[in-house]
Amino acid sequence: MLKKILSVALIFVLCVSCGIAGGKKDKTSESTQIVEEIQQEEEIETETTAVVATVDKNAILYNHLSPEGEKVVMHEVWGYVMTGREYQFTNDMPVTDLCYFSADVNSYGEITEIPNPAKFKGYNGRIHLVVTCTGRALTHMVLNPQFGVREKVIDTIVRASKQYDGIQIDFENVPARDGKNFRTFLSEIRKRIGNEKWFTVAIAARVRTIADDVYAYADIHPLVDRVIIMAYDEHWSGSKPGSVASMDWCERVVNYSQTVIPAKKLVMGLPFYGRSWQDESYGSAWVFNSMNRILNENGITEVERDNGVPYFTTTIPVKVTGYFEDTYSVVTRCRLYESKNVDRIAFWRIGQEDPSFWEWLTIK
Repeated sequence: MLKKILSVALIFVLCVSCGIAGGKKDKTSESTQIVEEIQQEEEIETETTAVVATVDKNAILYNHLSPEGEKVVMHEVWGYVMTGREYQFTNDMPVTDLCYFSADVNSYGEITEIPNPAKFKGYNGRIHLVVTCTGRALTHMVLNPQFGVREKVIDTIVRASKQYDGIQIDFENVPARDGKNFRTFLSEIRKRIGNEKWFTVAIAARVRTIADDVYAYADIHPLVDRVIIMAYDEHWSGSKPGSVASMDWCERVVNYSQTVIPAKKLVMGLPFYGRSWQDESYGSAWVFNSMNRILNENGITEVERDNGVPYFTTTIPVKVTGYFEDTYSVVTRCRLYESKNVDRIAFWRIGQEDPSFWEWLTIK
């Protein structure tokens, strides 16, 4: 009985942790997501230790399938590491390119903090600074020259590039009318940092050509050395439950990408994270009728008053559906890309993975 209770507790904690956003389609800002992600991970680690104090917190109690066959062999492996989480990367991981996330454009159109790559002592691969900009209005202000912000941002990026092997632009909220501004922004950075520095871009997954797409693969790939396709967030917090990167969808993404992006420039992004959904959400503002309906549907008759204001407390069962990634699923996805002759992949993000995955990856 105790073992059953501990199993349920661990699986529930795992499902909750899979809901932590590594992805990019949620309406909350990227910066807010990052802060919440770190806080939630720390809370989950504490809760796991408290709930199952007599069990190794890294123990896997579900049917954890192990891949079969040979290791996955890749030419380039890109891995994202977040500031504040540098300790989650170790030099024995088979990673050729480390993406340091991130130097973010703040609400004043400035990049005030540049992460220090010296924190990765002993790492012999390339280190790339990831530059981010959250929010559509802020991105428009940065990309459109008329606001006088663009040149200052580019100047900061150019100065920062002297500390790094490369620069990566990860602007995920480019407004529809700023497609041309985005491309000239990339062109100017490419020119300013020179060809001796790597220049890459992370852009959303596509399964077909979209009219007037600000992330049109054909227009962007000539401007950079590598294009990282963020092949995840097929399902997100506001969608129906499902894998953040189902195998069929990933195959459609890579098939289309290969028709547009040269093989040498194509890097397929893979998720280490998952998501969870609940069938009912009670954390919201309610009008009287909806509140009364909830009380009636759940047979809640005990209502108290706080200085005349009614309130209640109750426990309502909620069905949770969680999709997550483990070694088997990640290796399967890697082999899918390997079968398509793609030998460059990128992981969002290091620290979220099933630790046993790294045994199945090697660099040629």
